[in-house]
Amino acid sequence: MSIEERLKELGVELLPPPKPVASYVPVVVSGRVAFLAGQGAIVDGEVMYPGHVGAEVTIDQANEAARRCGLQALAALKEELGSLDRVSRIVNLTVYVSSAPGFTQQPVVANGASDLLIEVFGEAGRHARTAVGVPELPLNLCVEVSVIAEVD
Repeated sequence: MSIEERLKELGVELLPPPKPVASYVPVVVSGRVAFLAGQGAIVDGEVMYPGHVGAEVTIDQANEAARRCGLQALAALKEELGSLDRVSRIVNLTVYVSSAPGFTQQPVVANGASDLLIEVFGEAGRHARTAVGVPELPLNLCVEVSVIAEVD
């Protein structure tokens, strides 16, 4: 089954990825590795759940935002590669969580993106991961996700 078919089976529609907000490109492919710029959860040009997790943003909302970041990463990969079937493995995921003081559930938030990648790619979606709390993120994002993928 192709990744496109898998996305349809999951009821997932990839929207065009947001344009960069600064001086960078969304994806750089070097050899067989694709490096994705950080993806923030943006819906119709608006930040999804702005603020700090554990204060203005709940864990469930942040988990949903992390999933949205994963979807945007897939959309950026598809735009760069032409097809997600070129992705042979998700290698690494870094998840930055804008955290209120004392918030320590960053791994739970990161599962939103991790679980999506495993749903889409199966075993090839299992990856190494870092989930870290940060005091602030650009645009008042609650979550930002960066992906490294192996490609054919």
